[in-house]
Amino acid sequence: MSSPGLSRRLGLGDAVVIGLGAMIGAGVFAAFAPAAQAAGAGLLLGLALAAVVAFGNATSTAQLAAVHPTSGGVYAYGRAELGPWWGFFAGWGFVIGKTASCAAMALTFAAYVAPPGWGRPIAALAAVALGAVNLFGITRTAQLARVLVAIVLAALTLVAVAGLSPAATATGGNLDLVATGPLGILQAAGILFFAFAGYARIATLGEEVRDPARTIPRAIVLAFAAALLVYAVIAVAALHVLGPGALAASSAPLVDVVRAAGWDAAAPLVRIGAAAASLGALLALITGIGRTSFAMAREGDLPRILANVDARWHVPRNAEIAVVAVVVAIVALGDIRGAIGFSSFGVLLYYLVANIAAFRQTGDARRYPRILQVVGATGCVALVVTLPWPSVPVGIGVLLVGLGYRMLRLRPRRA
Repeated sequence: MSSPGLSRRLGLGDAVVIGLGAMIGAGVFAAFAPAAQAAGAGLLLGLALAAVVAFGNATSTAQLAAVHPTSGGVYAYGRAELGPWWGFFAGWGFVIGKTASCAAMALTFAAYVAPPGWGRPIAALAAVALGAVNLFGITRTAQLARVLVAIVLAALTLVAVAGLSPAATATGGNLDLVATGPLGILQAAGILFFAFAGYARIATLGEEVRDPARTIPRAIVLAFAAALLVYAVIAVAALHVLGPGALAASSAPLVDVVRAAGWDAAAPLVRIGAAAASLGALLALITGIGRTSFAMAREGDLPRILANVDARWHVPRNAEIAVVAVVVAIVALGDIRGAIGFSSFGVLLYYLVANIAAFRQTGDARRYPRILQVVGATGCVALVVTLPWPSVPVGIGVLLVGLGYRMLRLRPRRA
């Protein structure tokens, strides 16, 4: 008996909200502190550079999604446009990178809400709870994402008003954008790129969106533009109030922003927003990784048991459960900053394949000029080689493990 398929239940608004939930939680509440460590005030230049690279990647993803409305995102696009090995390279990079992101978001949530000593257990519980939500259908995922995004945007509005208020003027001191030099800015860009990768979750939902050829490209661009605006405002507010040094040292920077501005009573509300942002990102991440793992298993690039679809809820149940299990293991052993660097490594490789695949498209498939794909691919290579130690060597090691696994699986077929 064949496994049932996924169901097209999401509209444009649902897709945009899922993308925003993935992006805003990641960038605002986790990436600015390590970016400030790398570049100081130059994180603003890093943010601009990350946005340029991400825009090239977003348009490539949108162009590919319009032609290939299927689950798996760039894994499926790479297979169709470049060949199976390219697809596996992209899919494995996405799965390993975004699984690390899940751990980072779960730990970020715990950092804002858990009592001392309970961080890792609370983070693991959050991953299990959101994984359970995903098992009850994609519409449940979208409904919860809407609630979380609304809470996050309300909290970030509060942070922006406090951080840019007259009471906070000149607290940050003199902001030298180039004090750390080009390498620091590139490292910050690589870290902040982590924040923009949420639009990939929209592309992975190709078999669950209505009219995907039209909906997915529009949703990707809209979610990206909204997230960029939020990042820019919050980055300026945080540097304005805290300055580069305090921002780099903070474990809860946006809470510190409202406190430094004299809005102590708002700190609990910001913590609620941070928790909601982290949960929104974690929810979307588990969804996207589950769909990519499902697509890879369907093609035999991961164990085929992960390709099973629940007959009632039309979700890749086994893939979702496997993702949550791995995330819980990483939460027990890892840390937020290491997870962010490792995630950026995997996702930059993922989008490198997206840009190459989109560059090859011709005729009616083309929606954007090729220069955007060149910018995106060049940026991916430049950022991945400047990521902080030990993200690159660990990432290469895990990537080689995946490639070796696929070679072993292909041997019986050749025989």
